[in-house]
Amino acid sequence: MGRIAAQTAKQIILQKVRDAEREIIFNEFEQRKGEIASGIARRVEKGAIVVDMGRTEAYIPPREQIPGEIYKPGDRIQGFLLEVRQTTRGPQIIMSRASEQYLMKLFEIEVPEIYDGVVEIMSAAREPGQRAKIAVRSKDSAIDPVGACVGMKGSRVQNIVQELRGEKIDIVAWNEDITRFACNALAPAEISRIFVDETNKEMEVVVPDSQLSLAIGRKGQNVRLAAKLTTWKLDIISESSAASRTAESVFNLMLIPGMNETMAQNIFQSGFGSFQVLAEASEEDVMSIPGYGEAEKAQKLIGDAKALLEKYHKEGLPIPAAPTASKESKNPSSSKEQAELRLQQELQKLEDSSSNEESQ
Repeated sequence: MGRIAAQTAKQIILQKVRDAEREIIFNEFEQRKGEIASGIARRVEKGAIVVDMGRTEAYIPPREQIPGEIYKPGDRIQGFLLEVRQTTRGPQIIMSRASEQYLMKLFEIEVPEIYDGVVEIMSAAREPGQRAKIAVRSKDSAIDPVGACVGMKGSRVQNIVQELRGEKIDIVAWNEDITRFACNALAPAEISRIFVDETNKEMEVVVPDSQLSLAIGRKGQNVRLAAKLTTWKLDIISESSAASRTAESVFNLMLIPGMNETMAQNIFQSGFGSFQVLAEASEEDVMSIPGYGEAEKAQKLIGDAKALLEKYHKEGLPIPAAPTASKESKNPSSSKEQAELRLQQELQKLEDSSSNEESQ
């Protein structure tokens, strides 16, 4: 063989060897995807930390880093093998320290019950570097899932907190009942009651006025993490706001002729906040209200609501609102008395206008 042919053969052989090495490395890390790996931080390229894994390098993009963390060349760094790609330059390995999967894997390593499958992680939510929530359940009634994750004097969870640079971790008990699970997820706030909209996967959570800021959390962090954990939309309102809205809705519904307070409460608790909503509701929906299970009663209620709405539109009058209680009033029943008085006045106006029309 001549010199040029030998050189060409040498280049082809070296290229094939490099390709084989890349293929071996790719297959190795492809099998390890979803595990935790560690390496040595070498440099930073465009915000991404380059980690020496021995036979190859891995990258931690800025979005997968914990905010505020700084690594110097030579520091040991640990992360979750998030993705392995095959590129023209060889395998590209993406590591993450901000993923919920990294948090779950750390618990699996630290808690033997999770590794053995006795305790199961159902969901996790994180705001990297600040706070995280993790929901767990036990397959064995004799084992407390939360206690197993916390460990003796908090030893297990503290090891994870140190690895995540002081990130606070709330461990909550998972429950099949979504309302109980939502209460657990919003801990440490106390919950008064919850209204559930299963169709839209939304929940309205009522909390005592003193617990409102605790339930929402700093910059909405607590409710945001709880919403991620439950996968439901959570709306937090105080008891005073809920009471005010209930009073407004009951007052509005009692404008319907023949409506008493008990009936108005039942209608409101069935999801109809005003007679305007009732006027546009279907017969099937109204029949779900206690006391209106018969088609005739449901039709009459819808008809009365439509007639009332048409009357206000025809006369060009604004729909009255419930009076608000005066701050200077010392009598707790004054607001209710004002509402009843205002209601009687409005009903009298409607009756007077009806009698005038009949006389004409």
